[in-house]
Amino acid sequence: MNPSLEFSQKFVVGYNAACKPLCQELKLPQTALDILLFLVNNPEYKTASDIVEVRKLKANLVSVNVDRLVQEGYLRREAVAGDRRKTLLIGTEKARSVVERGREVQNRFLERLLDHTDQAQRAAFFATLETMSKNLDAIIEGED
Repeated sequence: MNPSLEFSQKFVVGYNAACKPLCQELKLPQTALDILLFLVNNPEYKTASDIVEVRKLKANLVSVNVDRLVQEGYLRREAVAGDRRKTLLIGTEKARSVVERGREVQNRFLERLLDHTDQAQRAAFFATLETMSKNLDAIIEGED
């Protein structure tokens, strides 16, 4: 198996395992928690279309989970003046503690992922990720 493919698969499985106790406690599917955390952690993205486009989730999966988050009081919908087709998704006060706990899970997961690495390795890793991100931007933009 391709090592990078194996890593990406393990990453997702590991992250989901880290989130599982919180999801079970809240009786929320992993996708619903992911959507809630995505919206709050990335305030520049505010719509279901943003979630579909950026997270590459199927529209029907986003729709079902957003509906659930709204029904359970974690999100509210807000119409955009002048564009009745566009609806913003806003985290509610009820979502605050869930988001805080979700962020704690994310931070513990990252720390666990980086166990047995020193500061120099971490700095090199994050610098490499930044360079790769810039390279990907160039590829996407069609630059040579």
